[in-house]
Amino acid sequence: MGRGPYGQTPGSVAAEGQERGLVMRLGKKTKAKAKVIKGKAKKHAGKATGNKRLQAKGKAGEVTGKLKLKGRKAKNAAKR
Repeated sequence: MGRGPYGQTPGSVAAEGQERGLVMRLGKKTKAKAKVIKGKAKKHAGKATGNKRLQAKGKAGEVTGKLKLKGRKAKNAAKR
């Protein structure tokens, strides 16, 4: 039987755990990036319509997403 990408045999508990961890990190990064994009869209929609509240909500969402990305980057740097 061949080895998996992390040196374990496919189907072993360690290999599944490492793959799951990789997928979880990718999901969190994707959610944060989506929040940034959604925030930018709201901000520009608010600016186009003159809606200050929508513009503020968009800016808040954009900043929140960026902070989550920065926090994740700092956490990964600290691990190394």
